[in-house]
This record gives sequence, C-alpha cells and structure tokens, in this order.
Amino acid sequence: MFIGGGTVNLDAKGRLALPTRYRGELMERCDGRVVMTVHSDRALLLFPRPDWDDLERKLVRLPNQNRLTRELQLMLFGNAAELDVDKNGRVLIPPHLRKLAGIDRRVMFLGMGNKFEIWNEESWEKKCDGWLSGSGDGADMPEALRELTI
Repeated sequence: MFIGGGTVNLDAKGRLALPTRYRGELMERCDGRVVMTVHSDRALLLFPRPDWDDLERKLVRLPNQNRLTRELQLMLFGNAAELDVDKNGRVLIPPHLRKLAGIDRRVMFLGMGNKFEIWNEESWEKKCDGWLSGSGDGADMPEALRELTI
C-alpha cells in the first residue's frame, strides 16, 4: 500500500524520479510497468499496471450511454499513457499530461493506496488550504463517509 508524499522536482526533460521508498514495492508489483492518466481535478494518476488493468476492466463494463460515464471513460482512457520506470527509478511524464495538470517543475507526489497522485505544487497547497479551512458543508458527502470515524 502506498501512503504519504512529498515534493519532487521534474528534470528538464519532464522526468519524475519516483521516491526511493516506493520503488521496491512498485517494481515488485508491476516490474516497472505503470500507466499514467489525468483526473478531473487536474491531478495525474499513476497506477502500477495490474491495478490499472483492474480499473480498466471495471470501466469498460460500464454502460457508456450515460454522459458522465462516457466522459470519465474518455478522459481516463484517452489520456492514458503506458510508461516504464527506467533503471534510475524515473518515469517520463508525457507533455500532454504535464500540460493538463499544469506541471512544470515542482510537484507533490502522493501515495494513495493502490496508486499515486501527482499534483502541481500550488494546486495541492490550495486544495489543502481549502480542506483545512473546512470549506463546504458536507451536504454532498456520501453516506459511507458520514458514518466513518477517524
């Protein structure tokens, strides 16, 4: 399970060095084969290949006549890039994904259980500030979260 995070710099070619604490498990789970795509909040998602394959199977089975389902499939599949972790533990973020996420140099790299999220550092700070300030009244909170005790 991937948890925690930190700031990482992209190199001049757009390569992201995966934090060393994740490399061993990532190599064990997928032999360095990963898939990257964009999320609706403009973060990038980085999946070990087996976890992406599980998600892909679920998404292709959804009826795509629903507008929101179709848009999700378009964005996740249409922006997906199959990547390999190089011998130095880096992945090259494709230019179109860097542009969609507003990533140029400094990013937040976050372990999110079975995947990673990669955020523009400034966007991540705004997201954290909003959450910490308690913005939102929780009216749209799913029932399962309302019952969760942290």
